[in-house]
Amino acid sequence: MHLSILREIEREGSLTAAAKALHLSQSALSHAIRKLETRSGTAIWVREGRRVRLTDAGEHLLAAANRLLPQLERVDAVLAEHATGERGSLRIGMECHPCYRWLLKIVAPYLQEWPGVDIDVVQQFQFGGMAALFNHEIDILVTPDPLRKKGVKFTPVFDYEQVLAVAQDHALAGRDHIAAEDLTDQVLFSYPVDTSRLDIYTQLLVPARCSPRRHKTVESTDIMLQLVAAGRGVAALPRWLVAEYGQRLPLSAVSLGARGIPKQIHLGVRDGDRGLRHVAGFLDLAASLSRQHEDATAPGPGIDG
Repeated sequence: MHLSILREIEREGSLTAAAKALHLSQSALSHAIRKLETRSGTAIWVREGRRVRLTDAGEHLLAAANRLLPQLERVDAVLAEHATGERGSLRIGMECHPCYRWLLKIVAPYLQEWPGVDIDVVQQFQFGGMAALFNHEIDILVTPDPLRKKGVKFTPVFDYEQVLAVAQDHALAGRDHIAAEDLTDQVLFSYPVDTSRLDIYTQLLVPARCSPRRHKTVESTDIMLQLVAAGRGVAALPRWLVAEYGQRLPLSAVSLGARGIPKQIHLGVRDGDRGLRHVAGFLDLAASLSRQHEDATAPGPGIDG
């Protein structure tokens, strides 16, 4: 407060004007300075008619005020930005490999819209996503398989179909769909996660009591689809992902089962954080851009994938 008074006196040139700028009475302002002088044991100003002149001690404090007050005011501004969600960090946890490529489409425009917010992505695909969310290790959980629990709300932001990626010259290419039995003589590539989390197992192979001829795990999406395009095997992946890689690789997408396997990417957020502006902004942007992506990549008649 004392530093602010000194700065305003210097700016305004008189006690009356400084008191008005600080929304104080002149007597309150004078009392504050006298209290400072008593505590420091030295005069801060001297009166010269209606004006005041700072002493050497006062000039020293004024220099400190001009140096420190802008920093303190910036601290207050940053705290206010944190309170309104305009500044801070957004920690995003991923529970699926393809979701990371989807996320990249959201991150760039989000960083442009929210320049004060930093993003950190946790790519531990096999970690306990819900536990990380409840423990405040992450702020948003990206998953195609949400667990409904009190305290967390999941918002679906992107619809897609899980399909079988095959080479364009593969025997299964061009079919409307494939059955579980069609995979018994195939090499199936997947990400290194438990089969209990793979839709091609839980929704197609296991119910039909079938297994692929061989199951291989591959960490990299790029390598996996290079192998598929080379005819080394097949892989269950989102249709949109196969379509993107199909622009440079000879790939086809075939529905899994007569009804297909529809999926959604969900964003999980703690109930108490949904009102934060930078979190709500991410959810809104994700939903908006995903709708645009769906419209742009929707297959027309006779177009595969």
